[in-house]
Amino acid sequence: MNWLAIDTTGEHCTAALRLPDGRDHVRSDRIGRGHAEYLAPLVEALLADTSTPATELSRIGVTIGPGSFAGTRVGVAFARGLALACGAECVGISNLSVLARQAGPDGPLAVLHDARRGEVILQVWQDGAGGATERVGLAELADRIAERGGPMCKVTGSGAALLPPGFTDLGVAVIDPRVVLAMTGELDPKANPPTPFYARPPDAKLPGGVAPA
Repeated sequence: MNWLAIDTTGEHCTAALRLPDGRDHVRSDRIGRGHAEYLAPLVEALLADTSTPATELSRIGVTIGPGSFAGTRVGVAFARGLALACGAECVGISNLSVLARQAGPDGPLAVLHDARRGEVILQVWQDGAGGATERVGLAELADRIAERGGPMCKVTGSGAALLPPGFTDLGVAVIDPRVVLAMTGELDPKANPPTPFYARPPDAKLPGGVAPA
């Protein structure tokens, strides 16, 4: 088993590899933008450093968002293409689920992604299971968290800073590639396809007013 994990949904461009002996190798650079140009050389260098041919990859995991629109598209497209080329399984992993895993299993937890324009993507976790994802306006957010998770619900993610005082923020907002690697091996590829999860529809329009797919 050789598992490759990719995350391009934020400021970092990250690739991580788990070898059959259980060792993890990670390359992660904070680049801000330019994931499309940076990702392939990063993965190539990681595979070369570990003497791992791409054809020996058995599974590829990729974070699907919510996160940067452009970065998410880049990572998902690359993972799909590489999986097809080398015959590997491909797993899509929600950023919200990764952050929930990083934050830990204790008590109810609301994972919040700042979707901009006064909105947040919310998912409340209870006992390791995530509820439905919701787009919530800031005016209703505190009440919605209390409704879904109860008065002791903790919070984390990029949207936690938008809440009024009184919530316990666990401060987890950056994806840990080793957690993505672990989930790459755990999740069922058929139940978790590499389909982008965008915080909102794209603003860009093609000629004729059509939004890109």
